[in-house]
Amino acid sequence: MPPIVTPRPRVRPRPRPPRPRVRPPRRRAGGILIAALAAVACCGCGATPAPPAVSRASQVLTILQDQPHVLADPVAALDLLRSLGVSDVRISVGWTSLAPDPVSRTPPRRFRAGLPSSYPTAEWAPYDAVIQDATARGMGVYLMLTGPAPLWATRPAPKGSATHNPGVYEPSPIQFGAFVRAVGTRYDGHFTPIGATAPLPAVRFWSIWDEPNYGYQLAPQAIGGVEVAPRLYRGLLDAAWSALHATGHGGDTILIGETAPRGANVPGVANGMVPLRFLDALYCVNSSYHELRGAAAAARGCPVSAAASQAFRADNPALFDASGFAAHLYTAGQVAQPNIPSPASEPGWVGLADLPRLEDELDRLTASYGSSTQFPIYNTEFGFQTNPPPSNCACVFLSPGAAARYLNWAEYIEWSNPRVRSDAQYLLYDAPSGSPAHPTESSFSSGLLFATGAPKPGYAAFLLPVFLPVTSTRPGHSLEVWGVVRPAAYARKDTGRVPPVEIQYRASSGRAWTTLRTVAVTGVAGDFEVPVRFPGTGSVRLRWTYPAGYAFLPAGTARAVTSRVQAITVR
Repeated sequence: MPPIVTPRPRVRPRPRPPRPRVRPPRRRAGGILIAALAAVACCGCGATPAPPAVSRASQVLTILQDQPHVLADPVAALDLLRSLGVSDVRISVGWTSLAPDPVSRTPPRRFRAGLPSSYPTAEWAPYDAVIQDATARGMGVYLMLTGPAPLWATRPAPKGSATHNPGVYEPSPIQFGAFVRAVGTRYDGHFTPIGATAPLPAVRFWSIWDEPNYGYQLAPQAIGGVEVAPRLYRGLLDAAWSALHATGHGGDTILIGETAPRGANVPGVANGMVPLRFLDALYCVNSSYHELRGAAAAARGCPVSAAASQAFRADNPALFDASGFAAHLYTAGQVAQPNIPSPASEPGWVGLADLPRLEDELDRLTASYGSSTQFPIYNTEFGFQTNPPPSNCACVFLSPGAAARYLNWAEYIEWSNPRVRSDAQYLLYDAPSGSPAHPTESSFSSGLLFATGAPKPGYAAFLLPVFLPVTSTRPGHSLEVWGVVRPAAYARKDTGRVPPVEIQYRASSGRAWTTLRTVAVTGVAGDFEVPVRFPGTGSVRLRWTYPAGYAFLPAGTARAVTSRVQAITVR
């Protein structure tokens, strides 16, 4: 049997030290360490010491959202997600999904918007069920509080104004704050619904509004070249922040942002705004990070003088004290390679490869007001469109195999960045063919499963990510193998142990798989990074077995599972 590689803590150089408020960063692969590990690597040898595996110093969350399937059948969906190792299920709590009379311009009589009892019990039921079932499985629930708003909480769009959705036109921050207060009260861990015998579980993970730089979610984006949506979002943030703190959630994880990765350089009422321009206006600075003044500030709802700016930080605590910044880091068209940055002609875009740009932007914005805040970055929506796309989607797409490779590549990039705190997958299932055109789940083919339920290659790639930064080497030299046993945390919780993972090799001229190295999974995130010397050109994969006693494993699930297959060259 090949030797088991036992991980030990390793200290690695990193490009910048972590800020005091951020959890310890994950170790990163540096050239010196890789060379040192390669020098001591052995492949199935007996007495030679096995090299240590390198793992994260802290757990990075795995977030998955598939609203229709999770709400429709939470037991089955959550069992499947748990078997995949998903740590947190993301649920969008749309204001109109709970509010009474959402298409009326007049609020309901005697309606007390801050009380959970003022909202129909039946509308709460799907959310209650998901939160209860996820908590029973030891899974986290991440609630994104967002629009559209009931019409009685919006301003009517001016006649002739192009808008996709009247429920997002100038939503009232006061009414939104009351709505958030109701949700926060219901899920504070102490609220017992009428007829229930025990309180509902607490929710401890939140974000505020979905894609506020996208006109379908918040409008107007801009009028006459002046940014409007950032001012609207600032008001929504302040109201929600106050409501969550007032209902016992001040110590929870509360994210801001949820920005779409792209937008128009000339935003209008209903299109999108590039995220970096949106952020500049949100923090009331110009493109040089100088605070706006005079008419430019007044037009954007910002302090007009230096004296007024003194209160900006205190008046907008979410912009400086949030737990992190959420971004939807899709690559261009959801098909571009994860390492390709946005074009130089689009400096305001933020995809996965633009993380340094986003980090620098956020640091400069908070520093403009004397704050040392450096937000952790949460990737909260991500995926790749695959063939076949939904019938209503005239989009470019990848082969399922290429998408699987890109998923693992993207996660490796996130793992290598000390400020990234989450990996995200959107969706579990592809949209069924013939879905109505709508810029949500119905136009996405980014699932891990086809609409029929058959697994794509991305399913195995998500369950057991594997990535080799370099796939070609000379005989006698090692290749670095990075991987994750995503269900490791649940295996450890359920059984007290995590079975080791096998790194397997198959020669290009053969059919049989051989285990070259067995790696002990000790990190909290189930990740590892080891050098492996391969006998020749061929393929590599991971193999892992769910331990007996792994809870909530769906019936029929194979105990032994394998990753996607990666080709390597040795010559």
